[in-house]
Amino acid sequence: MKKRQILLIFSLVLMATLGLVGFSSGNSTNSEGLNIGDMAADINLKNVNGEMVSYEDYPNANGFIVIFTCNTCPYAVASEDRIIALDAEFKPKGYPVIAINPNNPALQPDDTFELMQKKAKQKGFTFPYLYDSSNTVYAKYGAKKTPHVYLLQKTSEGNMVKYIGAIDDNVRNADLVKERFLANAVYELLEGKEVSVKETKAIGCSVKQ
Repeated sequence: MKKRQILLIFSLVLMATLGLVGFSSGNSTNSEGLNIGDMAADINLKNVNGEMVSYEDYPNANGFIVIFTCNTCPYAVASEDRIIALDAEFKPKGYPVIAINPNNPALQPDDTFELMQKKAKQKGFTFPYLYDSSNTVYAKYGAKKTPHVYLLQKTSEGNMVKYIGAIDDNVRNADLVKERFLANAVYELLEGKEVSVKETKAIGCSVKQ
C-alpha cells in the first residue's frame, strides 16, 4: 500500500512538473488574460449564421464552455468531434459550448469567416462558431493555443472562470483519452463541488496574430 501511494504521489508531481495539470486552490498567476476566479466580460461576436452572440443570449444557462479553436490547426481539427459531443453532453445540463476563432485571416487565409461558415456546415456544428473580427477577445482571455478552453460558471457577480486549459489528456487521438479534464470540471460544478483540477496545459497551434 505504501509503495502504491509513493508511486501515485510521484506521478502527480511529475505531471505537475511537466505542466500537464495544475492543482492550485486559489487564483493562478497568469499575468496576461483571465485567471481562475476572474469574471469574464460579456462577448458580442458574429456567428457563422450572421447573428451576433453574447452570453446574455443564454438566460437559462448555468455557465459556458468557451473554446478558442479554428479551421486549420490539426489539433483543432482533431478536436472537432469532441467539441460537438461536449455540446450534446452539456448543453442540456446548462453548459453550452461557444467556439471562437481567434486567428487573423490575413496571416492564416484558411480561417476567413466564409470558410468558417463552410466548416460549420460540413461538420454540422450544433454550437455558435464566432468570428473574433476585432482580434481582441482572445487576448482578453489569454488564449494562446487552438484549442484553448475556458469554463465559466454563472454567479451573482458574473461569469466566473473555473477551469482553463485542455479538453482532455490526448488532443491528438480521442481514442487514447484517459482523463477528461473539462468534462470532469463541469460535472464537479453540476454536483456543487469545487473544481479539483483547475488548470491544465493547452496543447495546440499558436494563435495566429
